[in-house]
Amino acid sequence: MAWLILGIAVVTEIMWALSLKWAATQGGVLAAAVPITLSFVNMGLLALAMRGLPAGTAYAVWTGLGAVGVTIFGVILFGEKLNVPQMGFIALIIVGVVGTKLFATS
Repeated sequence: MAWLILGIAVVTEIMWALSLKWAATQGGVLAAAVPITLSFVNMGLLALAMRGLPAGTAYAVWTGLGAVGVTIFGVILFGEKLNVPQMGFIALIIVGVVGTKLFATS
């Protein structure tokens, strides 16, 4: 169950980071409220996941997959550029996350 909660936390992490970019283009109270709300949800889910997973494992997976997701959706939603060396290093992040999951103790 902790891995499922962590997966949902990763999704909210990606949404949170992308909402910061969106809020920067919008302005106003609603634009500010979205990333603030997502931040609380995000941290709550990460804390719940850490009840059943080692903190280092949970945090490594959360930050790694969050960074990969934000990069991919930044390209799709905001037209950000990604070059071949960056793609290679992102692939290394994914390898690291998969290795962390495969060798996790719980």
